[in-house]
Amino acid sequence: MVVSQPGESTGPGALPDAPNLIDGELRGGSLGTAERRSPATGALVGTFALSDSQDVACAVRGARTAQPEWAARTVVDRGLVLRRLAQALEAHGDELVDLVAQETGKPRRDAAGELGAAVEMGYFVAGEGRRFYGRTTTSAVPHKSVSVVRSPIGVAGLIVAANTPLPNYAWKVFPALLCGNSAVLKPSEHTPLSATRFVQLAHEAGVPAGVLQLVHGHGAVAGAALADADVDVLSFTGSAAVGRRIAASTGSRLVKTCLELGGKNPLVVCDDADLDRAADAAVLSAFSNAGQRCAAGSRFIVMDGVYDSFKERLLDRTARLKVGSRDDCDLGPVVSEGQLTFMLNAVEAARSAGVPILAGGQRLTNGALADGCYLAPTLLEEPGEDVAAGREELFGPISALFRVSTFGEALDRANASPYGLTAAVWTASVDRAQVFVERAKAGMVVVNGPTYGSEPHMPFGGFKQSGNGFREAGTEALDVYSDWKSVVVVHDPDAAFAP
Repeated sequence: MVVSQPGESTGPGALPDAPNLIDGELRGGSLGTAERRSPATGALVGTFALSDSQDVACAVRGARTAQPEWAARTVVDRGLVLRRLAQALEAHGDELVDLVAQETGKPRRDAAGELGAAVEMGYFVAGEGRRFYGRTTTSAVPHKSVSVVRSPIGVAGLIVAANTPLPNYAWKVFPALLCGNSAVLKPSEHTPLSATRFVQLAHEAGVPAGVLQLVHGHGAVAGAALADADVDVLSFTGSAAVGRRIAASTGSRLVKTCLELGGKNPLVVCDDADLDRAADAAVLSAFSNAGQRCAAGSRFIVMDGVYDSFKERLLDRTARLKVGSRDDCDLGPVVSEGQLTFMLNAVEAARSAGVPILAGGQRLTNGALADGCYLAPTLLEEPGEDVAAGREELFGPISALFRVSTFGEALDRANASPYGLTAAVWTASVDRAQVFVERAKAGMVVVNGPTYGSEPHMPFGGFKQSGNGFREAGTEALDVYSDWKSVVVVHDPDAAFAP
């Protein structure tokens, strides 16, 4: 990474390609600029602002100033503005898809699918402007009416990950603004250009400039500053380790905090499963998007009677995967050199501990992959809790096979993790399926499908260390960005007609 110092020219107007957007003005960062290079080719994609706590504080102050006027507009009106933003994302789809493909290195086909998910999230949330339901209830006291309504919180700090950038922006920005908050968005340093265009389109669609602010920079600096800033609600998507640090900061100030964290997601294969379809689902779960999903399948728990047959199918499918950034490829690079090094170290530690490496495990450098951050799709066998690959979320194309004797043992193994984001089971038995649904300790459970598959109207979040109880997407996302206000009206009909 190349970093320029404050005041150095980075192009026309001495601004980076992805500047901060504060109160509608394009601004540089107090710490200079940095380059973003494609993880697919190493080519320069663009430069972005490096912000510090002063930049973040400035954005928060502007958001606080703008919030009351935005909150005073009707929720129907706010929904109409957000509908225009969803339409703008759709209209500028080719441009946004190109930016995501350049920044992340993923096949353009995958980026297009993510654009569709962001647009659908926008339309869904915008429609909630017509369904911003509270409730009415009763009272034991005569002449007393009671209702419950949603109320804005204030300024929302939004910190997102790089794995699926457009949906990540949409999942936080749309509900935060619909509820009447202003927001400060801190995107990943790996996807600055798509975030900048998203916020520009929001302003063009009618979101007041101060209502949606954008600050760029590294997570350890700008992200940490936003978590420590004077915000009223903080929403973070990322690792459990960072989530714990954020919770410590916001907890000390009693700031409402939504944490959508990692997973070590199990896919259980029973001895009555359709093995071909289960193997297809396992490959998608583990390796689509280069394994960079919080809902990726990283543990395949297979009953003994079909273990060898399933293993053969899984290895065959893994060997046929095509790695690269073209649309005919199955998975692209991981997001950065640092992430690739982390995963290679985890695989090497497993190898040194005697864990069998069934497939992959090495960096790919052949042909067009030479300058990219490509990891071969990797399968381990029975990594123990003593190695990172057996217990930690690696967030890449790495998964592991485990053999169990019974369905009960499979369920116990599936739950034997500090995480609880998603879980899947493959079985022909409605009884086993229902027991798994009831007992799996996960926020999303899938029967005969991959470990991922959330949609805009579905609440998404996890148990245990995969989150702190809130849900993103669905109408449940409104609970993150609004508070419930109980309204009591005391009325006396006799007084109404008193002289």
